[in-house]
Amino acid sequence: MRRLGELEAEIMDRLWRWRRPATVRDIVDDINRTRPIAYTTVMTVANILQAKGWLLREQKEGRAWLYEPVRTREEYSAALMEDALGASEDRPVALAHFIDKMSPAEIAALRKALRGAGKCTDA
Repeated sequence: MRRLGELEAEIMDRLWRWRRPATVRDIVDDINRTRPIAYTTVMTVANILQAKGWLLREQKEGRAWLYEPVRTREEYSAALMEDALGASEDRPVALAHFIDKMSPAEIAALRKALRGAGKCTDA
């Protein structure tokens, strides 16, 4: 999976945070709080994200389409991690290096997730 581009990530970040469908106007207005961006630029990138399967384009609100993410931010992150592990010739070693960088709280969360998935029998 290819990492999202800068504007793609900005658009997805807003939709993930808002947890509701939004129009291009909603997104443009929010981005314009911090920097200027053209409506047509955001509309083009939203359409690209929809074509790539990242966004659903739903019923219109007036004349504007509503967009919402197909996957959660966490599913996106997990896919990036899977790709990163796949880039290694030795996945277990790469995973061990990744775990070495984790905090104790993250390791505890990983253990809990493994137990929940039925893939961990130890403490």
